[in-house]
Amino acid sequence: MFDLLPSPLHPAVVHLPIALTLLLPLFALGAVLAIRRGARPRNAWGLTLGLLLALVGSAWVATETGEAQEDRVEAVVGDAPIHTHEEAAEAFLLLAFGVLVVALPGLAAGRVGKIGRTAGLAGSVVLVGAGWNVGRSGGELVYEHGAAAAYTQPGGDMTAGPISRSGEDDD
Repeated sequence: MFDLLPSPLHPAVVHLPIALTLLLPLFALGAVLAIRRGARPRNAWGLTLGLLLALVGSAWVATETGEAQEDRVEAVVGDAPIHTHEEAAEAFLLLAFGVLVVALPGLAAGRVGKIGRTAGLAGSVVLVGAGWNVGRSGGELVYEHGAAAAYTQPGGDMTAGPISRSGEDDD
């Protein structure tokens, strides 16, 4: 069964939290507007919370798979760029969980619900910036530091350096 999973797994799973991060503010805003027009908070905000819960879960899976592959990639790119990416990912995960906690009261009607929805909407926008930081540092690992070489070099050769950019001479 596990033969069907891609290897390495981390690059395959990181795209879900990225997509959810970008969609979340749109759904949160849509829910807030729908509630202002008379929709029940549990129905409208519940979808936003479902997306947020999926984001937290997928971010946790992405963090865990990244940690599982850290040693192999570290042999190619060194510790510093991996540490930067890891710290950004852990901060994102904690922030996403925090946004989930402050957004939960948004299910309620009245003032408490409005505060929860406002905090959830604002937090979803902040998550876009935090997610951008994680994605940027992950992209740098692959495209500037040659992290993919840990899996693409024949025979598992760990001596490959960074991949040269298109159009640049290696001389």
